[in-house]
Amino acid sequence: MQCDTKFDFITRKHHCRRCGKCFCDKCCSKKVPLPRMCFVDPVRQCAECALISQKEAEFYDKQLKVLMNGATFFVTLGTSDKSELMVCRLSNNQRYLVLDGDSHYEIEIIQISTVQILTEGFTPGDKDIHTYTSLLESQHITEGGNTRAIGMILQYKVPGSEELTQMKFTASEDLSCNKKLSASWLAAMHKATKLLYESRDQ
Repeated sequence: MQCDTKFDFITRKHHCRRCGKCFCDKCCSKKVPLPRMCFVDPVRQCAECALISQKEAEFYDKQLKVLMNGATFFVTLGTSDKSELMVCRLSNNQRYLVLDGDSHYEIEIIQISTVQILTEGFTPGDKDIHTYTSLLESQHITEGGNTRAIGMILQYKVPGSEELTQMKFTASEDLSCNKKLSASWLAAMHKATKLLYESRDQ
């Protein structure tokens, strides 16, 4: 029970379709689509859950296509000095990051522990602002103000190993036509990790 209201035959209790907690009608009156839990029509949710569901709906409408279409990056594995030009995209079933170049990698989303979006400010002389999002731990999320995404660092576990592997993505300065696409992809990835972070306990 999440609401202090005294329930009786007149004042009925309602449960949020997302978190399952009980509320009065006033505290649980928002009806929002919830496709991730297979509700086709908008369903009753508490104010907190409705906000997360609205963010998810916006993400599905706008950002998911960007991630699935992919973008081109220079990818560096671990502490290697060599980088490889690769196309990175979200798989059709949305469970893997797929990287294609001379090499091929498939990283299961559930194995990713941290995502660090590297950004730079538009004002010359400003320090680069790093946005850090941890998917598995309760790390604070910081957001840059007037910034542009230029790269990303992933840490993930390879199945069968307990150690973390690091992969760095850098938007190419040479491919100016792909620079905007890469920045859009990184922005979508940032939104995706924030959604996962915010809803990880649900």
